[in-house]
Amino acid sequence: MKRLIALALAGVACVSAQAQAPQAPEIAARSYVLLDMTTNKILAEREADVPNDPASLTKLMTAYLTFQALKEKRLTLEQELSVSKRAWDERKGDPSLMFIDTTMRPKVDELLRGLIIQSGNDASVALAEGVGGTLDQFVAMMNRQAQAWGLKNTRFSNVTGLSEAGHKSSARDIAVIASHIIRDFPEYYPYYSQREYTFNKIRQHNRNLLLTRDPSVDGMKTGFTDAAGYCLVASAQRDFPNGKRRLLSVVMGTASKEARANESQKLLNWGYSAYDAVKLFDAGQAASTVKVWKGAVPEVKLGAEGPVFVAVPRGEGGKLQTQVERTDPLVAPLSKGQRVGTIKVTSTGGTAVAEVPLVVQESVAQAGILGRAWDSIRLWIK
Repeated sequence: MKRLIALALAGVACVSAQAQAPQAPEIAARSYVLLDMTTNKILAEREADVPNDPASLTKLMTAYLTFQALKEKRLTLEQELSVSKRAWDERKGDPSLMFIDTTMRPKVDELLRGLIIQSGNDASVALAEGVGGTLDQFVAMMNRQAQAWGLKNTRFSNVTGLSEAGHKSSARDIAVIASHIIRDFPEYYPYYSQREYTFNKIRQHNRNLLLTRDPSVDGMKTGFTDAAGYCLVASAQRDFPNGKRRLLSVVMGTASKEARANESQKLLNWGYSAYDAVKLFDAGQAASTVKVWKGAVPEVKLGAEGPVFVAVPRGEGGKLQTQVERTDPLVAPLSKGQRVGTIKVTSTGGTAVAEVPLVVQESVAQAGILGRAWDSIRLWIK
C-alpha cells in the first residue's frame, strides 16, 4: 500500500494561483534549446527535435568517445598517433584544420586541442582512427552511443560535421551530448574554455566569441556549413547564494558568427534572470524519518540521492509544495540507496515541477529472531 505524506519545508507554502511561465525572448535561429543543467530542466526551446545539419557540433561526439577511451586507458594524453593520408586529405577545400601532415606524430593532447579549439577536421579524423581503428568503425561507435542515450533525431555519417546525406542531429540531442561531456568528463572539460592554440607555428583563436565577452562562459563548440548555418553550443556557470548554477544553450541555423554569439548570450542572460534554481534538499538531508519493521533499529531516514534543485520562475520559490510518496510498511533489511518511493514537487496551482527518487539514507539490517517475530505479530494485528 502506498502512503502520501506532505512535508512542510521552511519558508515553503502552497498558493492557489498558477504562476505564468516566463516568455522566452525572440531568438533568430532555426532551432534552439536552453537547458538548466543544475535542475535538468529545459527552460526554453523552439524546433528542438527537428533534425538539422549539425556541422562541427558533430565533434562533440568525436571528443566524447576520445575522452571515454582515455578514461578506459585505451589511450593516454601523451600517446602519439600517426597521421593518415585520409586525415591529411581534409586539407582539400580549405575547411577547418589544425594543419597536421603525414610526417607528424602528434600527441592525443595536441589533437584534442586541435579538435576542440581549432575545430580541426584533420584532428577529428586522426583521433577517430586512433580510437576506432577506422573511420567507419568510429562512426558506428558514435551511432551506438547516440542510441544508448536515446537520441532519436541523430544519425552520424562522418566525424567532422561536413554536410553528407543522412548526417543529422537536433538541438535537444546536441544538448544531451554536450551535457554528458560536462558531467561525465569534468577533468577534460577545461579544453573547451581555452581561447587559442598554436600548433605547427600556426596560431588560431577559438571561434566561440562568448569566451572573451562573458566571463561566466567556459565552453563549448561552434559549427558552420552552408546547409547548417552558424551554430553554437554555449555553456555558462554563475555563482548564486545557494551555489553555482550552469546553463547550456544550443542555437542552430543563425545567420552569422555574431548572430550565433548574440542569440546565445540573449538566451543565457534570460535564463539566469527569468528563473531561479531553488535548493530543496542538501546531499544527505532527510526528507522524512519513518518506522522500520523487523529492523535492528526502529527508524530510518529517507531522502534524495543527492542535492535537489528545481527551476521555477523568479520569485516563485516560496510557493512550492513538496510531498513524499512511499511504500508502507518498510520491512528490513533495507540497503542504502534502495528506492522506496518518490519526492514530488509541485508549483503553484499543483503543476508538477519535479519528481525525485526517494531512497534509504542508511542501511538497516534485520532484527534478531525475537524482534522479527514480535513485529510480525504487530503487523498482522495492524
